[in-house]
Amino acid sequence: MSSPLPAHEVPAGSGPVRRLSRRRLLRHTLTGAGALLAAGPLSGCASPASASGASALSVWDLFQGGDGMLMDDMIAAVSQGPEGPGGARGFEVDRTILDWGPSYYTKLAMSAAGGRASDVAAMHLSRLAGYAPGGLVDAFDLDLLAEFGVTRGDFTPAVWSRTQHEGTVYAIPLDVHPFIVFYDKKAAETAGLLDSSGALAPMGSPEALLEAGKALAEATGESGILFGHVTDTAQNWRLFAGLYAQTGAEFTLPDGGPARIDVDAAVRVVTLMTQLFDGKANPNNLDYNGALAAFTSGRGGMAMLGEWELPTLKKSGIDLGAAPFPQVFDKPAVYTDSHSFVLPHQDSPDPARRREAHRYVAEILKQSLTWASAGHIPAYQPVLAEPEYAALDPQSSYADAAKVAVLDPPNWFAGAGSNFQNRMCQPLQSALLGNTSAEKAVRQMVREADALLRQPNPVA
Repeated sequence: MSSPLPAHEVPAGSGPVRRLSRRRLLRHTLTGAGALLAAGPLSGCASPASASGASALSVWDLFQGGDGMLMDDMIAAVSQGPEGPGGARGFEVDRTILDWGPSYYTKLAMSAAGGRASDVAAMHLSRLAGYAPGGLVDAFDLDLLAEFGVTRGDFTPAVWSRTQHEGTVYAIPLDVHPFIVFYDKKAAETAGLLDSSGALAPMGSPEALLEAGKALAEATGESGILFGHVTDTAQNWRLFAGLYAQTGAEFTLPDGGPARIDVDAAVRVVTLMTQLFDGKANPNNLDYNGALAAFTSGRGGMAMLGEWELPTLKKSGIDLGAAPFPQVFDKPAVYTDSHSFVLPHQDSPDPARRREAHRYVAEILKQSLTWASAGHIPAYQPVLAEPEYAALDPQSSYADAAKVAVLDPPNWFAGAGSNFQNRMCQPLQSALLGNTSAEKAVRQMVREADALLRQPNPVA
């Protein structure tokens, strides 16, 4: 069992959802509803040329729920007839929504390898290392993007550095979605954790974080800091990875191994995690839904969650605050990932169509103020400078997390929804539940990493 997925990411098995262009909808209507139904769960792998016609730009993504509707709005904004925003030509977009998780990335790889790739696709930036080296995605033309108003200077170095393989750019980030802290402003004020502006004050040390948990528990009369991790395939890794990066230590996984992990730093981090979630001030046995429910019902002063939970938390009625994950070790760092755009490999891409794909990516980035309403930090920095973004509360309060973003190690087996995260989470869960020591948990993490490094990359 894994974390309840963000609103834009749904479990595998529900099948792809096609949002049809007007032209394709008309054609399917004329040929009968039976033909549409017969497409089945693999219809997302259809050839863009045969399924969409030459004029429609084929786009694959994994955004459903609230994020899916926001992406609809963004696509609509850039598709307004022959004259789109700012007088630019509009787009006819054939959007296919596929299941989030391993199934999405499997279909993306198969489509690229089989010559049936879409023009543009969404990808977690943490998964790029499994695609760029094997030639499953094509490089972006930065001069062409610049022609449409997007340059490397529009992104934070922390995120931009992960868009490349061997110095070539293969992904353009749409957002940064970090693991942050949400807090009840009233409880935090009572606990003395706010600064003079009413924002969460810096902590600066592990001891300060532990004291904050105790103070919040006293303020709420129940729990201090809530964190759901039991039977989860990502949460423990998110917490560990961010804290470990704050120590300044490297978590490097060279091809073939062995893993280069600072065991002493890792033990310090896991020890802090077990001290923080000791089952007293802060529960140590919550699953994801349990932690979320406890926070939304006022039974805790702070919750460690992904920013994608913002829409849910806003509905709770809590006087909600948010902040980048507190720095408690030597170096500022926040664990994160990024939804990005890639160009799935095509053997002989049409130059005009590829040009339109670049223009589409650029125009969607310029609409990312809409995307920010769900909590995501726009990766395209000019949007962050807009007064409308500064007015978003609490989104603008954790925007600086993008400057110190830390992603998974750049390995083919790591990244969002990967078995790597799950295998890291298991020993961490044992430590938090008191079933093993921090030292043994870290040794098991190293063994798991070494085992993965011995596995060959299936697309190399």
